[in-house]
Amino acid sequence: MEMVMKLGAQSPVVIFSRSTCCISHSIETLIRNFGANPIVYELDRVQNGKELERALVELGCQQIVPVVFIGNELVGGSNEIMSLNIRGKLKQLLIKANAIWV
Repeated sequence: MEMVMKLGAQSPVVIFSRSTCCISHSIETLIRNFGANPIVYELDRVQNGKELERALVELGCQQIVPVVFIGNELVGGSNEIMSLNIRGKLKQLLIKANAIWV
């Protein structure tokens, strides 16, 4: 769990995904379209992917991927990101985390 939190703090936006997950790709694209440049860890391609998956579950993530950290905080998965976007709060969160500038 500590490793996931450490990785989540490496950049203003960190996404844990899988290379074959279309929802993960869509969330990454959404965030990039705001101008952010997230670090993406594809759990099926990193050496310790299974360990990271277990740690995400321990953190209480309902779904394993995608999982998004913004500003060193666990925001959640695709439902939470889409909800923030629909309510107009995703951009504000990205600005607050210094992931984008206006």
